[in-house]
Amino acid sequence: MRFIIVGAGGVGGLIGGLLQRSGQQVAFLARGRQLQAIREGGLHVQSPRGTFHLPQVEASDDPAALPPGDVVLVATKGWQVAEVAPQLARLLGPDGLAVPLENGVESAGHLAAALGEGRVAGGLCFLLSRVEAPGRIQHVGEALRVTVGERGGGATSSRRLEALCAVLRAAQVDAEVAPDIDVALWDKFTFIEPFGAVGAVTRATAGVFRTRRETRELLVSAMDEVATLARARQVRLPADTVARALQAIDRLPAEATASMQRDIMSGRPSELGDQTGAVLRLARESALAVPVHAFLWASLLPQEDAARR
Repeated sequence: MRFIIVGAGGVGGLIGGLLQRSGQQVAFLARGRQLQAIREGGLHVQSPRGTFHLPQVEASDDPAALPPGDVVLVATKGWQVAEVAPQLARLLGPDGLAVPLENGVESAGHLAAALGEGRVAGGLCFLLSRVEAPGRIQHVGEALRVTVGERGGGATSSRRLEALCAVLRAAQVDAEVAPDIDVALWDKFTFIEPFGAVGAVTRATAGVFRTRRETRELLVSAMDEVATLARARQVRLPADTVARALQAIDRLPAEATASMQRDIMSGRPSELGDQTGAVLRLARESALAVPVHAFLWASLLPQEDAARR
């Protein structure tokens, strides 16, 4: 398979690097210092799945400069998906498939609006990875899983997604096809959005805010709101979704932080609008009150505005 990885950050750099190491054809659509470093010195990956250096990596900031691929993995920030989506048509081969790996629940919809429903599958990932320095990816912890599924739910998978997962597993990426991708997306969203928002508003690591009674209660309340919203939107979340999300927080390394929190604390544009903002937008559509998220949004929005200025 030929893969185009849109974004060479913590997620795209790690998964794309593992795919190339396993023998797949990989090209990165990247930009800035990361692109320059990859062009000049290749890609360095440090991970429990192996530490390696790829001296020759195909990369460009121009979609027209890259031959199309069988699979386009979109690993940008959530707020960049709608912007980049119209440029991706030229990167898809005749039977090409685009799969988003962002943290929110709206990315596949943005891609489908630009590329067509049949050319987009739902997707998400579980991993802790970041750019340690330009051209260098640091993956920590054992988690490294990609979940994909055909949009529209149902209990059927597809040959194209089973084939994709087989290639990912051969590259040492745990991969599975979800019978209902909406359940999988909201199940993760119940974990990742409160993790990032509560972490950002407290300026604390997981080891701190999960052990302080007051902030743990804030975390659980935020998780409850996300799960309630999902069910209001007819997503069939399991009854133990919040309990499992909280267990996942408790299993994180004490120093863990979400990418949204790190961006906000560093003064960079973040996924606040695509995560906490999405909860507020979708709650309004469902006529649902989400007071905890109203507080989190109001507290973090001034910092987001400053970063975007």
